[in-house]
Amino acid sequence: MNSDRVRLKVMGISYSQIQSGAYALILEEVGGPRRIPVVIGPDAAQSIAIKLEGIIPPRPLTHDLFVSFARAFGVKLQEVFIYKFEDGIFSSELTLTDGEREVVLDSRTSDAIAIALRTKTPIYTTKEIIEQTGFIMEIINSEKPEESVESSADEEEFPFQEPKIENYTIEELERTLAHLIEIEDYEQAAKVNEVLNEKRKKIDNNE
Repeated sequence: MNSDRVRLKVMGISYSQIQSGAYALILEEVGGPRRIPVVIGPDAAQSIAIKLEGIIPPRPLTHDLFVSFARAFGVKLQEVFIYKFEDGIFSSELTLTDGEREVVLDSRTSDAIAIALRTKTPIYTTKEIIEQTGFIMEIINSEKPEESVESSADEEEFPFQEPKIENYTIEELERTLAHLIEIEDYEQAAKVNEVLNEKRKKIDNNE
């Protein structure tokens, strides 16, 4: 294998309330401390989360259909390669083979990862990309009583952790509220709306 490439594995997904409808897919460097956050949409996030949780949907998702189609014709996904990072966007390639010929297809990184999870295909990137975009997670070393060690010993904190909702700007709160209403998360929407109204009142009182 090319020594300039680094193997990755999927670590998990983090929801971002500031970027309405956006999620961060966290890829972990195999045998190393660095992580790569890839911003993805809700559909891809759902598809990846379903596979990570081992949930079998009643009807096949698009990525499931792709895998079934490929297998039906004897096509195997050999690897996923995240080969470029430009203007905040990761570009990826799928390398497929039918045993006789090899084909490389361009792909959205979120789709490539969703398919790779379903086929247990290795994921790679370049050393340059992981050095440019990677971060090292800070492990929380809290001195808690022994009885709480089981739930906190492996706890990790993302350095890009969302700020408290009280620190959101009015514009960010309005975007978040609209998104929560759209996905019918009315409980969280009510909390956001309360904070939004308080901020508006403070502005009105200062005018």
